[in-house]
Amino acid sequence: MTGDAPAPEVFTIALREAGDVVTLRRRTQAACRTLDLTGSPLVRMSTVVSEVGEHLLGAAALTARLSLGERAGVAVLSLRFRWQGERQPAASLLAAGARLLDDCRTSRTDDGHQLVLEQRTTAPTQSLPALADEVRGALLATDGGTDFIEALRSQNRQLLAALEESQHQQDELQRLNTELEETNTGVLALYSELAGELEETNSGVVALYADLEDKTRQLEQANQYKTRFWANVSHELRSPVNAVIALTRLLLAPEAEPLSAEQRQQVTLVHASGNTLLALVDELLDVAKAEAGRLEPHPVDTDLRALFHQLRGTLQSITQPGVHLRIPDYTQHGTLVTDEVMLTRILRNVLSNALKFTTEGSVTVDVTERGTGPDRRFRFRVRDTGVGIPPDEQKRVFEEFYQVPGQHQRGRTGTGLGLPYALRLTEALGGTLSLDSEPGRGTLVAIDIPAVTPCLPIPEEEAATTLTGQEPAGAPRPDPLGAPARPLAEWSVVLIDDDPAFLAGFRPLVDGLVASVTCVTDSTTAVDTVRRERPDAVLLDLDMPALDGTEVRRRLAADPATARIPVVVLTATDLSDVPVARLEPVRAVLDKGRLTPAGLAAALTRTGSPPTTLYATPLPLEEDR
Repeated sequence: MTGDAPAPEVFTIALREAGDVVTLRRRTQAACRTLDLTGSPLVRMSTVVSEVGEHLLGAAALTARLSLGERAGVAVLSLRFRWQGERQPAASLLAAGARLLDDCRTSRTDDGHQLVLEQRTTAPTQSLPALADEVRGALLATDGGTDFIEALRSQNRQLLAALEESQHQQDELQRLNTELEETNTGVLALYSELAGELEETNSGVVALYADLEDKTRQLEQANQYKTRFWANVSHELRSPVNAVIALTRLLLAPEAEPLSAEQRQQVTLVHASGNTLLALVDELLDVAKAEAGRLEPHPVDTDLRALFHQLRGTLQSITQPGVHLRIPDYTQHGTLVTDEVMLTRILRNVLSNALKFTTEGSVTVDVTERGTGPDRRFRFRVRDTGVGIPPDEQKRVFEEFYQVPGQHQRGRTGTGLGLPYALRLTEALGGTLSLDSEPGRGTLVAIDIPAVTPCLPIPEEEAATTLTGQEPAGAPRPDPLGAPARPLAEWSVVLIDDDPAFLAGFRPLVDGLVASVTCVTDSTTAVDTVRRERPDAVLLDLDMPALDGTEVRRRLAADPATARIPVVVLTATDLSDVPVARLEPVRAVLDKGRLTPAGLAAALTRTGSPPTTLYATPLPLEEDR
């Protein structure tokens, strides 16, 4: 109930006998009808009023007061029973009243107890007093023309109507239960059907998944075979290519027999082609390593000024007439610790690609250093004024062996490995490579690498050699042998190698460098020969049948008669693949493709402690110095 004004009273009746309860019921019904409260609400209200009146009948000073109130804009019938004494209505009666009416509550008063029953009507509450007068008028008409018997008949009719309504609701409930059972039966049938179909589908999915797994394993195996093929072929190609390069270098050496101008030009072309082929083999080998997850950088302090000088000299010869190659004479502001060989190959491939497709204008390199501390980075940008790359092809140029189709490819050789190879190397250094191009206006390639490339974990036995120069714990430690006191020209050397092409080129290489060279082509006799000859140094190949170079080195180190003889390894194997820990101790590891008299002499006469050293980068060619 709301509002500050008192609720208008309709009537108050004292309940002393059963007839008073009937009168209360009749008056309550008349009030309900006046307020348009009919049907089931009227029956509920009159029934609860009768039950409460009959239950409390006999209580001292029992009265019933009917008044009008307001709730949410509509009139509310409020019937308040009051009595004295300790008598209390049954809990079941209160529960029924609370269930059938809007409100049913009891409370204690100053002189006894009260029970309030409330039921909302549909009558508006514009004027509750006027509405109460209208109800009182209806009650006067009802009291004047209705006797006790008629009231009972009316009550019986209402009870019959309520019973009929209850029966109808029960029939409707039964019908709904029947429909629900039929629906449940249908749902169960549909569920069974769907479960069967789902089981069949799952079986098909499992079979498909197993087939996909099998196909995936086949693809992975095929990819492993391809990677292994690339690596094996690349290794096998390095030996003959190194021999070609070494022999042409000997023919072009100043001390060699003079060649005619035409012969020198032909040999120079052979030498250049051999270097190009070796570079391609190295790229294939690195791509195979990257796919196998074995492309590991070896960071060192890098001098960009020297690196750019080398690139300038190497690439000037492939620059087309009318094109300006601009590589700065750059002096870096901060240190750059990265894999110098990888960075050189990245820039060489990007620059070679730019020069290949630029017929006029320029190819320019610029460098910027950004950030501080661990966030410091170097950014290289290579910009050309060449043919450019169409937008729909700019992602595909990073696919291995893919070349953008078009007339610009005519007369230009290439494998499609340049940019993919550069991208893989950049990622190996922890950097990024991006490309921006416009057809007819040129291309910009940006290479961003950290100033310090993180070092990969190195096994302890290998780290002892490559990082600190100390031999691993437990390894044989023969006394280091310094260079003999006499000149290198008086030395005797044993060369252990089974490659006839290399042997043919090696003898002229060391003519005048050492006094004598004993060649051993059968590795099984190598240790006996060294023990017999007692040379000043041993030059050892790694890849040989029967006993490979690592096993020969182990046997030399284990024999007291040969353990202190210095060993220099000569190999066509990529230097990053050399098993350093298994060669302990050796004086140097040299690349056959980069072998020069000066480099060999430096390795043989190297002194100091420790004697074991790994030359992680190839020695430069004489003409590159």
